[in-house]
Amino acid sequence: MSVEHTREFHFTTQDFQLIRKLIYEHAGISLSESKQELAYSRLARRLRATGVKTFAEYLNRLQRGDEAEWEAFTNSLTTNLTSFFREAHHFPVLAGHLRKPGKTHPSVMWCSACSTGEEAYSMAMTAVDAFGGFDHPVRIIASDLDTNVLQTARTGRYKLESVARISALQIDKFFVRGKGEDAGFVQVRPELRKMISFQRINLLDATWPIREQLDAIFCRNVMIYFDKDTQLKILKKFAPLLRGDGLLFAGHSENFHHADAWFKLRGHTVYQRTENR
Repeated sequence: MSVEHTREFHFTTQDFQLIRKLIYEHAGISLSESKQELAYSRLARRLRATGVKTFAEYLNRLQRGDEAEWEAFTNSLTTNLTSFFREAHHFPVLAGHLRKPGKTHPSVMWCSACSTGEEAYSMAMTAVDAFGGFDHPVRIIASDLDTNVLQTARTGRYKLESVARISALQIDKFFVRGKGEDAGFVQVRPELRKMISFQRINLLDATWPIREQLDAIFCRNVMIYFDKDTQLKILKKFAPLLRGDGLLFAGHSENFHHADAWFKLRGHTVYQRTENR
């Protein structure tokens, strides 16, 4: 039996090509040809939720300008794999950068694809440990395209197993263990949460609501979803936001050699703003 005959909804190659076009235009995401089944399975949930009977009808609804459904469409097609201190080699580099002699200004950083918040909280924990406490002013802007994951990030509530790789000392310092009906969960302590402001930012927007000079930008494992031209546009906009010695942290499978006019390699997937930018 063919895949088409086992599907709940009729789904054509033309439907998939239109999905690829729309998600690229709306979010800059380059959805490869191999993602047809993934697109079907994730968007089929939206057809059920909206009561729409065919993909053609659903896509027509998007094109008519249903803003709420555009958000759900984008959320469905974005991937949000994350964990605390993922790609752990970055955090000692960040700590050393924040502690550099002569830094007297408040530390400001941007976590530009924060997902459910683990990366932003890891940055905050690193800053607190680097400065030996909560006294040094630190502000982290944490953003994502997906409004669902931002809600999780704001609550700061996670399953206990998600902090299994964090030391017991850090868990006691930065989290409250749940009791009773909250057993099996941890809650990020308020003093850590207040260091972070979570907001929705689309990296494709013409302007971003960021006015401060940044010490660091984390943009990890998101550029892989963009084509090279889109990557370059974003990287060119990152450069002037960073302080002269500011760092850009990339994902393990990403490299920005095509942006060497704006960034130079400083370490393993760590880039520094070039002096003339």
